[in-house]
Amino acid sequence: MSRIGKRPITIPAKVQVNIDGQQIAVKGPKGELSRVLPDAIALEQEGETLKVVRRNESRTARQLHGLCRTLVANMVEGVSAGFARRLEIQGVGYRARVDGRNLVLTVGYSHEVRIEPPPGIQMAVENNTNVIVNGIDKEVVGNLAARIRAVRPPEVYKGKGIRYAGEFVRRKAGKAGKK
Repeated sequence: MSRIGKRPITIPAKVQVNIDGQQIAVKGPKGELSRVLPDAIALEQEGETLKVVRRNESRTARQLHGLCRTLVANMVEGVSAGFARRLEIQGVGYRARVDGRNLVLTVGYSHEVRIEPPPGIQMAVENNTNVIVNGIDKEVVGNLAARIRAVRPPEVYKGKGIRYAGEFVRRKAGKAGKK
């Protein structure tokens, strides 16, 4: 039995959950999310808790059990509190700014890189070097943060580039000088 899938999901007071067959819609103070779950998984609402259960013991049902529980829990957390991903820019002359809704990165290329966020995602910049990606859908927030990091990943000799906040970049020794 999936240890993650067995755990119930508590629904906060300001969140409404509507289950219509395999469709689940979660509405809260930050917004609304919906998702269609696979046929092998069922949802049961008991008061202020949700339980994700398997309809059968097939291999695919066992594989999807914990995943679906985590997806539904992330939906509930997203509409109530939201998700944020922080990135740090390191390097001389490297900086970021917000132009309207778009993020403009100056990271050592001959041109500025513009990144347009999907709907429902907000981006902010602190001190020209810290980028914050906010939204209610954890998957979209994470994908956008990964796209931003992929513009200039941290390199291993000087550590210049875009990294997640708190990410450790292993440094390599450079060339040994002549003796």
